[in-house]
Amino acid sequence: MTGKEIKELFLKFFEERGHKIVPSSSLLSDDPSVLFTTAGMQQFKPYYLGEKSPYGNNAASVQKCFRTSDIDSVGDESHLTFFEMLGNFSFGGYFKEEAIKYAYEFIAKKLKLKIDHVSIFEGDKENGIPTDEESEKIWKKIDASLVIKKSGKEDNFWGPTGEEGPCGPTTEIYVKNAGGKSIEIWNIVFNEYYKNKEGKFEKLKTPGVDTGMGLERLTMVVQNKPTIFETDLLSPLMNLIPKDIQEQRIRRIITDHYRGITFLIADGLRPSNKEQGYVLRRLIRRVMMHEYLNTQRIYLSGEDMFKKIIDENKDFYPSLDFKTTMDVWSEESSKFSLTLKNGLKEIDKLKNIDAATAFKLYESFGLSYELIKDYAAEKTKDLKREDFDKEFARHQEISRAGLEKKFGGHGLKEGGEIAGASEEEKQRVIKLHSATHLLHQALFDVLGGQIKQMGSDINSERLRFDFPFERKLTTEEIGKIEAIVNEKIKEALPVGFKEEAKDQAIAEGAKAFFKVKYPDQVKVYSMGDYSKEICNGPHVENTDEIGKFKILKEESVSAGVRRIKATIE
Repeated sequence: MTGKEIKELFLKFFEERGHKIVPSSSLLSDDPSVLFTTAGMQQFKPYYLGEKSPYGNNAASVQKCFRTSDIDSVGDESHLTFFEMLGNFSFGGYFKEEAIKYAYEFIAKKLKLKIDHVSIFEGDKENGIPTDEESEKIWKKIDASLVIKKSGKEDNFWGPTGEEGPCGPTTEIYVKNAGGKSIEIWNIVFNEYYKNKEGKFEKLKTPGVDTGMGLERLTMVVQNKPTIFETDLLSPLMNLIPKDIQEQRIRRIITDHYRGITFLIADGLRPSNKEQGYVLRRLIRRVMMHEYLNTQRIYLSGEDMFKKIIDENKDFYPSLDFKTTMDVWSEESSKFSLTLKNGLKEIDKLKNIDAATAFKLYESFGLSYELIKDYAAEKTKDLKREDFDKEFARHQEISRAGLEKKFGGHGLKEGGEIAGASEEEKQRVIKLHSATHLLHQALFDVLGGQIKQMGSDINSERLRFDFPFERKLTTEEIGKIEAIVNEKIKEALPVGFKEEAKDQAIAEGAKAFFKVKYPDQVKVYSMGDYSKEICNGPHVENTDEIGKFKILKEESVSAGVRRIKATIE
């Protein structure tokens, strides 16, 4: 059975059992507390908290996932950054008995796999969470011969995604791979609790089911392969890598990273030096380095790999686009090629590389932590990821302080503070900030649902707003956006806010800046019925205070990211 057939069988299985099949959400999560979508349940998070699901009580999906935590482990037999997760979910529809029965039926009956053992949660006395005896009884009822093992929080308690949210005990299914090793293939989570930011657990009013089963790992055991890289999902990509690159670990890194690059670009991400964009840049540059070092120092174009990935996945993920992928790849690789050569020469001169030295290599040549570790293993024996990250954070703080000094501190700060400005300047900043909310919604209305804030900067002279979009805006589009903002200003919409739970605000359609980690309770500012956005303020009390809005410039920031500069008169 191919990986594609397994995926189709899984969805058909749950559709026949009353589940709504829901398309994968973007890898760029709307949840500001996480960098990427790391699990299938993330798009369903509000429905575990009481919001009514548009899909009914039961859903199933194949979710694209990306986990930065696994970047350092890629290259072994089972770790990936990008992977697909099969999942079935219930928000008050069914609970433990049905979830376990479905899992057993799919694994043992449909796929005809022999279950090696299952695990259940042994309990957590510290937090007052008992042993999951109910799941143990259900498994024994289904098959009295099953081996049942108990584990603690590190193995059999899942969640939440981000700092807070639904979570609960798990039961896991283990089968043996071709090498005879028992591996976990299906994690069934019983969302019974809500963990708040203080780390306390409260019982959910309506418990739910959230399952996750990695497609690549499941395909490995179904096809009786010793590693995920020998399945039909990954081996065709491995075979495209030139034979010059002989080290197995490097071949696996290249295969994984090409897939991650392809899917991140398809979801609108572009390389940058900040957060999500920096992760994409790291993947591209790491692939480039290994190809450069192992193929007689000639860069590969990536063309064959991208074609293969897109051809194999286009039917299921129609947003995949070869031209866009190649454009982003070509632009980034051309920028980095000369810098890479110079950076590697600099590493060759060094005897030892500590965190400070590694950061200088990043700052001067754009060499990421893992790239430095890959190239100079002996020189970086004592270099740890956490030390590099601390050095990185320290320099970010220095840079931020320098920028505030350079621009006189007259910009709008988090929490609404406007330091170092005259009263007149403060009032202009407040008006421009309010106009930014109207601009955000107008862009959404004219250009479509892909629009979201990727960056914003406001001073007393102008506002600046960055957003994802693949092309230059037309004169007509710019005129329409400007007209909408001015129309809403003339309508004299009342401006106010209410405080509510972050998850509820996002579920109700409030826009949020995805790079910001919001607190539990947030302020949601509304401008009439037109604009609704999570923000700390300050704002005008009525839109007619803003004045006439005028777009000064629309330009490209980087591939796939546009910028509008505007002012008020």
